[in-house]
Amino acid sequence: MTGMRMVTVDSLMRKDPVIIDVGTPVIEAAQLMRVCNVTSLLVACRGRVIGMVTETDIVRNFVGANKVSYFFAVQDIIRSPVLGIDAQRPLSEAAHLMLKHGTFHLGVTRAGTFIGIISARDFLKPALIYSG
Repeated sequence: MTGMRMVTVDSLMRKDPVIIDVGTPVIEAAQLMRVCNVTSLLVACRGRVIGMVTETDIVRNFVGANKVSYFFAVQDIIRSPVLGIDAQRPLSEAAHLMLKHGTFHLGVTRAGTFIGIISARDFLKPALIYSG
């Protein structure tokens, strides 16, 4: 395996994650996901990331439960704390963490600060690049 480069999380992650306040209405979070073309948002309280909300969270908690999302803030459905991985860790470790915890998204950190998000969908990027 000489000469093979380890593929790390930062090679596929989405940089500059979208961060919203914990009091943001769920409907606004869903609209922001659509506008920004993302499937997850980091959630902050007083400038500190405390959780994550995903499309799946919104679907399960509102669409699937037949609730109206206008009356709820993301604080009612966030996953906290954010399951994270360092940007320099191998992709295989990210995949293992996702499987182990039953999630499709991980926060990506560098020196303890969130710098991105990686989703299971991001693992498809190399296949698209090399398929021509």
